[in-house]
Amino acid sequence: MAGKVFFSVSMSLDGFIAPESAEDLMGPQWRELQQWVFPQRFFRENLKFGEGGEEGRDNHILRETFERTGASVMGKRMFDAGERAWPEEAPFHTPVFVVTHEERDPWERPGGTTFHFVNDGIEAALHRAREAAGDRDVRIAGGGATILEHVNAGLVDEFSIALSPLLFGTGIRLFEGVDAGRVALEPVRAEPSPRVTHLTYAVRGR
Repeated sequence: MAGKVFFSVSMSLDGFIAPESAEDLMGPQWRELQQWVFPQRFFRENLKFGEGGEEGRDNHILRETFERTGASVMGKRMFDAGERAWPEEAPFHTPVFVVTHEERDPWERPGGTTFHFVNDGIEAALHRAREAAGDRDVRIAGGGATILEHVNAGLVDEFSIALSPLLFGTGIRLFEGVDAGRVALEPVRAEPSPRVTHLTYAVRGR
């Protein structure tokens, strides 16, 4: 049985998930948005930052997200930023399908992550990701434009937002350009933690 297609992101209170400039994608503002992630035990283990870390609900959500994911899809902008910032053992540990116009051989990293470069659109990338994931879920890892393409095409089953107590003021909005006439949401779960509020929705067609 095929799994779900989902995304999970951190978002500021004013609706932004990333800075506008690609050069700032892993910069101070983005790190402040992700501040709830860095102290967690699972994050530290996954990136081999050493022992210790927090073990509350935030940590469990990170672990649950990782364990449900059998493959990921991402856009070229996110890949370019991550290629510069990820450690040698990239943190996915599954196949990742990068939507791009660039032709490139698969890039295999230690620890089980292989990046595959798909030149014929999001549906082709998602099809390959579903095949690779088996009965696990496919995560649309980002960035914002790639997530929005999948939402507007009716390809997303569920999503989670970690709503951060932070105002960006400018940047990339998660739902800028969403086809709201085609997308209906059903609340699944709302969980506050000391750092963020976790919101989960099922996605339905109108």
